[in-house]
Amino acid sequence: MDSESRRRALAEELKQAEGPVSAAALARRFSVSRQIIVGDVALLRAGGLDITATPRGYVLPRPPAGVTCTFACRHRGEQMEEELNAMVDQGCTVLDVIVEHPIYGQLTGPLRLSSRYDVAQFVARCWQEEAAPLSQLTEGVHLHTVLCPSQEAAARVRQSLEQLGFLYQ
Repeated sequence: MDSESRRRALAEELKQAEGPVSAAALARRFSVSRQIIVGDVALLRAGGLDITATPRGYVLPRPPAGVTCTFACRHRGEQMEEELNAMVDQGCTVLDVIVEHPIYGQLTGPLRLSSRYDVAQFVARCWQEEAAPLSQLTEGVHLHTVLCPSQEAAARVRQSLEQLGFLYQ
């Protein structure tokens, strides 16, 4: 398969995927190296395809079904898992984390966490890679964009974050 055909097939694979697909899985699928996939994704992005890299792999954004809310939070780094679980436990998906950096402005990290398993995998990877959460850049203050199935679920998230003392007022 030539490189152009592979990129078309890669784009189609991401369109059909139910969730994130890792570069390693795509490399196996197309019998190329992971670095070739990373390059292909860069070229597809340059061509206008809106591919997002998440901690669990590449995704193409889909129109959200439900209610999208933004929550301002503040907590210590070791409380990150508790905070994320408080949101996914309400049936919601934590789409991203956003901080305001004094030099770079708004920094956004895509997350797309929908379950306790997703949260545990994300937190484990943070500790394994010794990667500090973005919120450490802003003394714990950050925003989360959260996709909820209903207004009621969004209200439960707000209540959970308030009860934990994580909602930034």
